[in-house]
Amino acid sequence: MMNDSNQITQILTISLMFLMIILLVLIVILIVVQVKKKMAKDRAEKQDTVPQSELKPKSNILEAKLYSKQSILNFMEFDKIQDNMIIQKNGLKYLMVLQCQGINYDLMSVEEKNGVEQGFQQFLNTLRHPVQLYIQTRTVNLQSSLENYNIRLKEIEDKLVKLQNEYDRMRDSGEFSDEELMSFFREVTKQRNMYEYGKDIIANTEKMSMNKNVLNKQYYVIIPYYVDDFSSNNMDKEEMKNTSFSELYSRAQSIMRTLSICGINSKILNSTELIELLYVAYNRDESEVFGIDKMIRARYDELYSTAEDVLTKKMRAIDKKIENEAIELANSKILEVKQEREEERILKEKQERYEELVREMAELLIDENKAYIGEETAKRASSKIKNEINKKGESNNAKRQKKTKRTRV
Repeated sequence: MMNDSNQITQILTISLMFLMIILLVLIVILIVVQVKKKMAKDRAEKQDTVPQSELKPKSNILEAKLYSKQSILNFMEFDKIQDNMIIQKNGLKYLMVLQCQGINYDLMSVEEKNGVEQGFQQFLNTLRHPVQLYIQTRTVNLQSSLENYNIRLKEIEDKLVKLQNEYDRMRDSGEFSDEELMSFFREVTKQRNMYEYGKDIIANTEKMSMNKNVLNKQYYVIIPYYVDDFSSNNMDKEEMKNTSFSELYSRAQSIMRTLSICGINSKILNSTELIELLYVAYNRDESEVFGIDKMIRARYDELYSTAEDVLTKKMRAIDKKIENEAIELANSKILEVKQEREEERILKEKQERYEELVREMAELLIDENKAYIGEETAKRASSKIKNEINKKGESNNAKRQKKTKRTRV
């Protein structure tokens, strides 16, 4: 019994010690949490009493330094573009770029391939200065082509409307022969076919422009020139620029001549084309949506823009409104005249064919009532009417031929 009581006492003592340890740990954790809360509260109160000018974090100062003008220019690795040249290193290095037209080497014959290879070897052997070959892959942008197509299609449509109106006038006037009308009708048909063909081209081009996987590769040869290589310290920046341009232009012409032996046509990029080249290189994704030509038209390269005069805007709006209403009025009157002419033409035709229409109506009445007047009587009466119609037709043809001869004379 004594042993059992001693064991129970030991177990209770050990359990009590564990409980005391756990309680001490919880008390320590609670004290630490309270201290941290008090420190955070004191820090917040201290920040409220500090002036706002002293609260600028160091990260903002670093960002201001990172995005300064000088750092951006260093990142872009060029100073400016001027006189068809890229200027680097504060005017100590100049670049001129040649754009080369690619050739389809795989479709050439063996002799043509050998000629291209020999020409390229000659190009490499004639180099006396370093060059860099650069290939730029671009998504084909057909927006400018679509704009030109739409302008051209509008011109074709306007010409078609004029020809159609002229043909209607000639036909209604009755002053032209069938041969002349047929010749003019061919011109109208030709213009209409051209219009339909243009619409198909625009539709196919729009479908093609929606495909972003249509890529195009542009090939460039970059020619550098270092001012320190040939210039003296007495030259100013303008003289350095002129000397660099002359030297780069001579090098570019030499490379263009040697590349022409390979069948490769090339040209020197102007300043605008150099800007586009760098714009696509630094803005790969944006250039597919917003090209350099749109950016220049939107005047994104200017620091500020001024609004147009209000009176000028109102005057332009009124002129546009007058033009639209004038077009609507002219079209409505033309339709009215065409309708009147059509009614006049029908009336004139009925007057000219009065006797013929009478005979046709008589023949129709005989045919409908042959059951009452007899089959043989109806047949003989219809035969006489047809003979009179034939005689009348021959007489009219003879008159038309005489009239045509008089008109030609």
